Amino acid sequence: MSLNNTPRSNRLHIGIYGKRNSGKSSLVNAITGTETALVSDYAGTTTDPVYKSMEIYGIGPCVFIDTAGFDDEGEIGALRVKKTKEALDKTDIALVVFDGSKNIEKEKEWIKTLKNKRIPTVAVVNKADLIHDVEEVSSYIKLETGTEPLVVSAKEKSGIEKIRNAILRNLPEDYDTQTITGGIVKDGDLVLLVMPQDIQAPKGRLILPQVQTLRELLDKKCVVLSTTTDQLDKALASLAQAPDVIITDSQVFKTVYEKKPQESKLTSFSVLFAGYKGNIDYFTKSVTAIDNLREDSKVLIAEACTHVPLTEDIGREQIPRLLRKKVGENLTIDIVSGPNFPSDVSSYDLIIHCGGCMFNRKYVLSRIEKAADQNVPMTNYGIVIAYLSGILDKISIN
Repeated sequence: MSLNNTPRSNRLHIGIYGKRNSGKSSLVNAITGTETALVSDYAGTTTDPVYKSMEIYGIGPCVFIDTAGFDDEGEIGALRVKKTKEALDKTDIALVVFDGSKNIEKEKEWIKTLKNKRIPTVAVVNKADLIHDVEEVSSYIKLETGTEPLVVSAKEKSGIEKIRNAILRNLPEDYDTQTITGGIVKDGDLVLLVMPQDIQAPKGRLILPQVQTLRELLDKKCVVLSTTTDQLDKALASLAQAPDVIITDSQVFKTVYEKKPQESKLTSFSVLFAGYKGNIDYFTKSVTAIDNLREDSKVLIAEACTHVPLTEDIGREQIPRLLRKKVGENLTIDIVSGPNFPSDVSSYDLIIHCGGCMFNRKYVLSRIEKAADQNVPMTNYGIVIAYLSGILDKISIN
């Protein structure tokens, strides 16, 4: 996939962390070979994290996260550091930049934090052209952090290839191995996509999960047919054989289930993305918490997209209606969107997340980990609808 057609959510996220004026932005520019980041002689130029999509030879499509200095000060500085910490949840690989001084207490703290979060970390000493005794500085950092740093100069473009090689060596184990359709679809299968083109699919285009799934099916050399829900009967009747797999929008799960041929496997885009972006086992285990909900319970619905609420929106309208029908009208349901996911979710009895197509997998997994650490069950739109429709045990989830 090229720079132009790989969504940011499917790219490797490389976070650049360090003190103010350690040369983080210059390093981003040197690695990417372009002036993608603002560089200044003044400390604290970078404010909120800057996300830049690039394609690097040998690595492929990736996103560099250029963050504010983690030593920033003052009221505004504290907000910048908070944003820098939040970027950790999206980081697949971290570069920690040292400025060449022996004052490395902040760097040591951050390396410890990154290791606790199981984020592969590469230590980088920048500004080698200004350091009097590079070997001494390098040895000191290795002794204090247990990590041997790479010595580079962003200004002179020296040592940059070592960073690229280190990123390749530290790729997460599951990087580029996750697929949307997993073991549900085999190469060459006949697959029918049921895609109601409602108000959430603007005229002239498909929504992202549909596009990404379709692309993967074509890569698997599947025979792919598409239809809307109202044309499902006609589509099935036109086929010489039953589809091997039917993938539908979750909101019409029950309708499609009742009409599908017995031999056809059934799943939904949201269920597929539950496994592709998240933890399908945790989601399917957690959904049974619905049975324990009472009218004084609290549910959090989290959606990746930030959009104006739409009529019959699946997260804001349909799922709340289904839950209140089962539990009671007084059930408390809070809704958050985009990055607005609370750090403390302990007051909730259940979290229901969208497919997460706009987020990278690391970010979705960080939310699941946060919920699990606070003993809060977390599930997914499609899993919930299948469960409430009584067909979860009859669909394909992996």
